[in-house]
Amino acid sequence: MIIAIILHIIEILIWIYLGLSALYILVFGVAGLFGYSPVGIQHPRPLKIAVLIPGYKEDRVIVDVARDALNQNYPKQSYEVVVIADSFKPETVKELQTLPIRVVEVKFEKSTKSKSLNAAMQEIGDDFDIALILDADNLMLPDFLNKIAGVFDGTVKAVQGHRIAKNMNTSMAVLDAISEEINNRIFRKGHRVLGLSSALIGSGMAFEYKWFKSLMQEVKAIGGFDKELELRMLKSRYRIEYHPDAYVLDEKVQQKEVFASQRKRWLSAQFIYFGRYIGVGLKELFLRANVDLFDKVIQMIQLPRLILIGLLTLIGFITGIITWIDPLWAHENMMIEFYNWLTIWSMAAVALLISVPAKFYNKNTLKAIMSLPGSFIVMLLSLFKLRGANRQFIHTQHGVKSSDKINK
Repeated sequence: MIIAIILHIIEILIWIYLGLSALYILVFGVAGLFGYSPVGIQHPRPLKIAVLIPGYKEDRVIVDVARDALNQNYPKQSYEVVVIADSFKPETVKELQTLPIRVVEVKFEKSTKSKSLNAAMQEIGDDFDIALILDADNLMLPDFLNKIAGVFDGTVKAVQGHRIAKNMNTSMAVLDAISEEINNRIFRKGHRVLGLSSALIGSGMAFEYKWFKSLMQEVKAIGGFDKELELRMLKSRYRIEYHPDAYVLDEKVQQKEVFASQRKRWLSAQFIYFGRYIGVGLKELFLRANVDLFDKVIQMIQLPRLILIGLLTLIGFITGIITWIDPLWAHENMMIEFYNWLTIWSMAAVALLISVPAKFYNKNTLKAIMSLPGSFIVMLLSLFKLRGANRQFIHTQHGVKSSDKINK
């Protein structure tokens, strides 16, 4: 009897968790259907921007990325491209030094993006208004800096640009591109429509320079430094803006194993920061009405959308099998579970369907969907390997053929 009660309580808690997760993405997915654009301003002088590109062993792509970053429709004297070269080959550094950019060479016993950024900002000084962070595979559209700079009105401390896929040359890359756009719709645009802060992604994001430099000195994260930035900012009640029309291209992973490894690292960081900030988030919510911070803490315990919809589909399949085997027993014991499943699955499915841009409704996406079961299994198994995933820097190798790249 006691075991049955405990199992029933666990069952209820699981349904509540899955139900709230589905409702959460549905609410912000619907909000993301509405138009949103930040208020832009004209500055009396162009703001000076440091385009910071940290890279670890990114010899294959960094020269092209650095060269591309120089092609902005922004006054040349008002921005500087800074490549932070961690463990690059000597010939790569030499080639970078032929470009009109600054190269900061670094080497650490344990490399992290936060260490690289801190070292670079110490070297380049304080003569900048904005720090823009790119990954070593990112390509900005020519008007990116203009659009980002226009959002900084003296009150904004951070702006997240709209990151989109640079390549969709495999089914996995297509799924990764769709995942990125779903997150853009739910966690960035949808949040801003409802007055909450955008989520940061880790690249294509800009900050007020001196404030960012000071804040980064306190950040010691090995992985997920953008999550620590978010939480620290929102605790101090700084808003994170989002510009849906400022596009930066990002290389999408091409293999299931790389996708799972990347998500495992992200999930590990999420759960770590949830544990650190849940108490702070509750305190801030009830004592200071800081909904923004509490919402961010709740995001940290959200399952990836693939795992959420996969679990719900799996539960529905099992329910259907049991109903088929023993209809009478199922009628007496599982009808509530079936309706719970149907409601929650429907909310999650609608949230995802309305968050996918129309351009992805094509035969390539249909082909990619066929690989979803395998991706779900790989992702689900990765949940059992989270321990220690955020204690060391794990490098994702970049580099796709130019013919595989796409524009907006």
